[in-house]
Amino acid sequence: MVLDQNNVHQIQRLIPRLSEEQIYQLERFTEHIQVWNEKINVISRKDMDHITEHHILPSLVLAKVIPLQPGNHVLDIGTGGGFPGIPLGIVFPKARFCLIDSIGKKVGIVSEAAKTLDLSHVRAKQIRAESLKESFDFVTGRAVTALPTFLEWAAMRLSKTSKNPDSGVFYLKGGALEEALTTEEIEPKQVYPLSDYLDGDFYKEKYVIHFAARDVRRFAHKRRTAR
Repeated sequence: MVLDQNNVHQIQRLIPRLSEEQIYQLERFTEHIQVWNEKINVISRKDMDHITEHHILPSLVLAKVIPLQPGNHVLDIGTGGGFPGIPLGIVFPKARFCLIDSIGKKVGIVSEAAKTLDLSHVRAKQIRAESLKESFDFVTGRAVTALPTFLEWAAMRLSKTSKNPDSGVFYLKGGALEEALTTEEIEPKQVYPLSDYLDGDFYKEKYVIHFAARDVRRFAHKRRTAR
């Protein structure tokens, strides 16, 4: 069993509403990544013994705090091996997800995972965010690039007509949070420390940051006009 009882307990504590089937899907996804990581470097090989702690659980913290509604459309930029997009898709079967990455092999692995797990509401695509033509209620990402660059990419894809009042960016970030935010002149709507939800030194100075859609667009416009 890939998920031991401690893993399952942490998952259930984070998101108590998960069904046994959803927990099983998380386990199958973990197995899928382990198998493929033997062939190509989907995630860091040093993380393979800690895939649940370093990848699944942080993605589930994001799933706990993001206020998705049925029918919401979510873009996961730089999904890599499917984080946080696949765990989000498992938790939210009534939302729609588009997981993108510039590396075709990784997109193929994510597509296969979605098919294997019967996540018909999740699709993966090899494309850059700048080239997409769709709009989304939410944009997610995890350590994809410098935060200002990511917010510019997100600004182009966020819907201006979303009916979700919390529409915007939910970004998993580690490091000196206060310095990054004050330097870039954008205030987050909310910051969620992972250490508030998960135990262990690994989660210290790691956060889910929520930026409102209007603030992201304003920030991106300011950066473009300053060039």
